[in-house]
Amino acid sequence: MVLIGVALIIIGFAFRLNSLVVVTVSGLITGLIAGLPIKEIITQFGEAFTTNRYMSILIVTLPVIGLLERSGLQNQAGHLVSKIKAVTVGRILNIYLLIREVGAALGLNSIGGHPQTVRPLIAPMAEGAAEAKYGEVPEEDREEIRAQAAAADNIGLFFGEDIFVAVGAILLMKGFFDQNGIDADPISMALWGIPTAIFAFIVHSIRLYLFDKKLDRKLGSKMKKVDSGSKKDVNV
Repeated sequence: MVLIGVALIIIGFAFRLNSLVVVTVSGLITGLIAGLPIKEIITQFGEAFTTNRYMSILIVTLPVIGLLERSGLQNQAGHLVSKIKAVTVGRILNIYLLIREVGAALGLNSIGGHPQTVRPLIAPMAEGAAEAKYGEVPEEDREEIRAQAAAADNIGLFFGEDIFVAVGAILLMKGFFDQNGIDADPISMALWGIPTAIFAFIVHSIRLYLFDKKLDRKLGSKMKKVDSGSKKDVNV
């Protein structure tokens, strides 16, 4: 009977009801079915909120980013990059990949991320670089540029954070080795993450270079056709 709370969550989400209300009502009903006093149920809610109160700080960033985007942060980022002719999509993302990987290696995971950095800054800057070089960029290619921006963030964080000795992945591996009777030093594991991170940076840099070449073949050829067509019109 206690599992009725799980069913209520599934039903509430299926009907797209307010998630906070659904989870709260489900928790209350589950507690009442389990025979807990209403006071104890509310106490459990309070303790859970107090224990995880720092997680709510992340929620505050969402309206801040929304206000920045509404004020034109994305447009300004793209406009700024579009003035620099030497910048390409691959070079922008390669620089961010390096910053993200080095920052994660130093334990600075919060300097990047999809909602706070990639969406409002990096992706618009990459799109601006493409517009500066090719003019109007089709929506399909814009989506691919955004995907490449998100991938640069993921790869930089994933391989960079393994160099930081206090990261969860290192501690998880340390605990796993200890359980299986294998003596492993966290510092040694972190140091062995350096060549892996360097190799990952080189490989993804090559991928970004090839992505630039792909855009050149696809969008650069269209620009040549447009230029040749305009020259013919002028001659006529």
